[in-house]
Amino acid sequence: MGDFMRQRSKRQEDNGLGSVLDVLLANARLVLGVTGAAVLAIATLAVKRLIDRATSPRDEGDPKAEQKTLEESWQDLALIKAAPKPTKKQRREDLSEPLLCPARPPAPGEAHGPRVCSAPPEPPRVESIPPRCLTLQEKLLSHYSSCLAVPEVEASLAPQLARSICTQLQRFLRSKCPELPFGNLFLSGALLDGLGALAADHIHIMLPVVLDTALWSLIPGEDTVVRNPQYWMIKRTDLEYFPRGCSPWDRFIVGRYLSSNVLNETLHKLLVASINWPAIGSLLGSIIHPVVASQELKLEVKHDQVEFCIILFPVVEMEDKVLLAAPPEGLVENLWLESFYKAEVSKVKELDAGDAGARQHCLRILNGICKSHPTLHKLSGSPMTHIVLHLSATSSDWAEESLAERFQEVLEELVGYLEQGVLPSYFNHKINLFCELVEEEIDEMGFMLYRAITEPELLLKEK
Repeated sequence: MGDFMRQRSKRQEDNGLGSVLDVLLANARLVLGVTGAAVLAIATLAVKRLIDRATSPRDEGDPKAEQKTLEESWQDLALIKAAPKPTKKQRREDLSEPLLCPARPPAPGEAHGPRVCSAPPEPPRVESIPPRCLTLQEKLLSHYSSCLAVPEVEASLAPQLARSICTQLQRFLRSKCPELPFGNLFLSGALLDGLGALAADHIHIMLPVVLDTALWSLIPGEDTVVRNPQYWMIKRTDLEYFPRGCSPWDRFIVGRYLSSNVLNETLHKLLVASINWPAIGSLLGSIIHPVVASQELKLEVKHDQVEFCIILFPVVEMEDKVLLAAPPEGLVENLWLESFYKAEVSKVKELDAGDAGARQHCLRILNGICKSHPTLHKLSGSPMTHIVLHLSATSSDWAEESLAERFQEVLEELVGYLEQGVLPSYFNHKINLFCELVEEEIDEMGFMLYRAITEPELLLKEK
């Protein structure tokens, strides 16, 4: 009996809400005009759907129901934002009364009453040629050439200066720390590898740390304290037979593990206090100074024609793994981040060479858009590259003529991964590249990209 009364009460509330909406919509045309009534109808429909979902029972713990609710929320928000707004001219045309002239004192013998203004004569019509509508393919190519291309001076001068700084840094380390077997420094980054850069703003210098494999071993990420498969630990082995001091890197050990934090702190002190950057900058016609407050090993370089940053990364290549001294924020000191950048660049170029594809072209556009977009900037780089690699396994046509189709397909794939909250790495499916995104960021990205699937031009607007 109680359930029946609750259902009856709910039906009465729904009927009452429906009656109010019907009366409101029935009189909307008289008050707002045709276009105004259309706007009100769209907004009312969206709000009613939101109310229905808010009052309806939810399936707690059902991931499919939560995914459906998230997608419906993006649809409702898109419905409300897509509602057309009536212009002043449209509101004027909706009124049935003729336009009356302002009142003036009547002339003698003139009847008192409203005077209807006569319409001004229409100017002669001039046949104009309608502008040609660009296809998405043409818009993508135009956006790339106008917004994403790096100026030639920056593209050539920045790497040239970075190589000179790299050479000076190599000489300093060999003279200051001859006991540490650093390998040959080399440059890396999107500007050099061609996977997308809006400007020559960042260049990486990789500093190889050469380890004796007989004295060191890798601990998998699942066995580390953070339980993250993307982070590894480097353990000192056989201390009973090869005590401390046998390896030149033993001075950076914390609890039998090679500490990325301690190594970074040592290098930071060298960059800030020991290297004569004013003299090196004067030699190169630039101003170079280290960023003292940064957690990264960062240098700022200013030249008359270009300004950019250099970030130094100690790197260990061991057991087919590339590990960077880039630990996560927090109290953990000994973790090394596995980097797939070298494998990403190699795989994309290999696929493009095999079928004359435009994957690199597509990635430059996608990374450029995401990097400059306030909502999507965290998707730039590895996430986009891994989505293109996943998509390459199912979509074989990557010719430049199919760039627009592949672009939209990437957006659809990205929305699907955001709905799940998981983007598996192409090289290790245990790694979720979305693990550092919070729920609010995923919702904002999902809504933006859901709209962009049907209206890709939203992403090509000037920022």
